[in-house]
Amino acid sequence: MKLQKDFLRNTDVALLLLRLTIGGLMLFHGIHKLLVGVGFIGDMLAALGLPTFIAWFSVAAEVIASLMLIVGAWTRLAAIVFVGNMAVAILMAHSSMIFSVDPMTGGWAIELPMLYLLGAAVLFFSGAGKYALTKGSILD
Repeated sequence: MKLQKDFLRNTDVALLLLRLTIGGLMLFHGIHKLLVGVGFIGDMLAALGLPTFIAWFSVAAEVIASLMLIVGAWTRLAAIVFVGNMAVAILMAHSSMIFSVDPMTGGWAIELPMLYLLGAAVLFFSGAGKYALTKGSILD
């Protein structure tokens, strides 16, 4: 009975699943940007008077930080990069929707970006757990 209870309340497995979910799903966004480019992000940056090459930092965050989360390499560092990337994405691309509800679903209009941001924030505060490539981080 003890083994079953331990398995059903395994924080390390939960953190692994969270890392795989957040990192794995965001990896698709980063790969897409690698394949089709970041012109739309560059256009938003240019409209703000910022250099367009900064758009490639979002690709780096979405690909490199996602891979780091997936394997559990310096998870807290990867997670804080991820949080920053999502905060900038929300402010640049979704700021007009922050106080909006999606009329089709009734959900918060920015629930997906916030789910990524908050999931990464959980990983920043918790760390990777037992099933990770590195057991500590440069932030520890």
